[in-house]
Amino acid sequence: MNHAFDKDYWDRHWHQQHGESPASLAGEPPNPYLPRETGDLVPGGALDAGCGAGAEAIWLAAHGWRVTAVDIASEALALATERAANSGMAGRVQWIEADLTVWDPGTRFDLVTTHYAHPAMPQLAFYDRIAEWVAPGGTLLIVGHLHTSAAVGHGHHPPAEASITLADITARLDRAQWEINTAEERLRTVAGRTDPLHDVVVRATRRA
Repeated sequence: MNHAFDKDYWDRHWHQQHGESPASLAGEPPNPYLPRETGDLVPGGALDAGCGAGAEAIWLAAHGWRVTAVDIASEALALATERAANSGMAGRVQWIEADLTVWDPGTRFDLVTTHYAHPAMPQLAFYDRIAEWVAPGGTLLIVGHLHTSAAVGHGHHPPAEASITLADITARLDRAQWEINTAEERLRTVAGRTDPLHDVVVRATRRA
């Protein structure tokens, strides 16, 4: 069954997965590609597009970044803000409830990152959109699922436009404007899951 990936869908998802408390998320680390791909960057302004429960945004804030974290789901942001407070990061992240398909930050960032975000628009068009928010010399980090016919991620079958490959993403990055630093597909085992995740990771630097 396909989903619209609209606000109602994501609020329902977060409520069903985690209820009223972030307790189940307390020990959840950020996506492992985030520290690997950004650990050598000089902290500046960062945007976490589709921040969910905030693991990546909180990690960035703890490592010196000025973070704007945006998600369409109020349920996710409620979990994220409580989790940030419990982590000693209250006030270190600007949490914004917004639809990234229409929201405009009005600025550019030194880092724009997204992890498994599925918006209510074609997946590649979403990546094109957030790439425009990277400042000259800044970094774009995309982590997505290479979807298969099996249910993955949050237990749903995403629509065709949410399916991506490495070639899908890198083909959208004009080499005159971008230097691709990382481009890989990896199988990753996650605790509590019987099947591995097939991840697609792209890091690129916008040419100054």
